[in-house]
Amino acid sequence: MLLSLSFHALTVNFGPLHIQLVAQHTSIIAIRPATADNLLKISTIKEAIMATVNFSVPDDVKDAFNEAYKGQNKSAVIADLMREAVERAQRKQRSHEAIARILERRKHAPAMTDEELQAAREDGRP
Repeated sequence: MLLSLSFHALTVNFGPLHIQLVAQHTSIIAIRPATADNLLKISTIKEAIMATVNFSVPDDVKDAFNEAYKGQNKSAVIADLMREAVERAQRKQRSHEAIARILERRKHAPAMTDEELQAAREDGRP
């Protein structure tokens, strides 16, 4: 029997037995027990492979989400929202790091009196 494959990682459940078929192009390169640990690793090895993420949310959030994104691909919406959240967290981290650098530099900057600051502001103004 010839089996044509077009997946990268497929989990097959046979009752209590879970196996994972890992394919490269159309050749099976590994058959191994599927565990939560290797499912995520295998699912994220290649660029176009999708990982499965499970999480719980309150029912009211789920209902509001389903209403707000009715008729849309929920997986794509969640992926976009997760990307935005990651980018926002990274921007926040960069901002915190920039503030820390500024504060560190201020520790080493010469102290100025109010009069010196005022003179510096006025210097060069018409």
